[in-house]
Amino acid sequence: MNYYSAPIARLIDEFTKLPGIGRKTAQRLAFHVIGMPHEEVSVLAETIIEAKKSVKYCSICTNLTDRETCNICNDKKRDMTVICVVEDPRDVVAMEKTKEFHGYYHVLHGVISPLEGIGPEEIRIKELLTRLAENEVKEVILATNPNIEGEATAMYIAKLLKPLGIKVSRIAYGIPVGGDLEYADEITLSKAMEGRREL
Repeated sequence: MNYYSAPIARLIDEFTKLPGIGRKTAQRLAFHVIGMPHEEVSVLAETIIEAKKSVKYCSICTNLTDRETCNICNDKKRDMTVICVVEDPRDVVAMEKTKEFHGYYHVLHGVISPLEGIGPEEIRIKELLTRLAENEVKEVILATNPNIEGEATAMYIAKLLKPLGIKVSRIAYGIPVGGDLEYADEITLSKAMEGRREL
């Protein structure tokens, strides 16, 4: 039995389609939106529609942008000899927040996952190879997530790039700053040991 009127039920159903939103959170969001002033709801709806219409892929790195090329690709002060390959546009933001990387990015928009039917053709590997052929890149840093799919994708790309004579590196991972060894699993600890460096 549905306890809500049809418009509220539809709104709740639409919110549950968003990632990480369960039924209870969807209900809270729906009632919050219904309680908002009409002008604010209109602005929210227009903002969603405008973002969906205007945001596209950067023609160089495939990051999200509202122009032909993104701000990072337009920044000529960056090191054009290094490309950091990430899975998702959110990973670019995470890397940029560190203020440690000064090269360019390439966004794959996914990882190889045979169980989900995602092969190399479904992600932006071909575009990466085109970039490498057209530019003088000396190093490609593979910054995919340290899970099975991320590792498989990194290994696949590394094998493709090896014959090109480009240095291929992988980001280090292991124990997070502020983390306790007793709470780390065996794989994290072994990766931390592999990635150790001299002081």
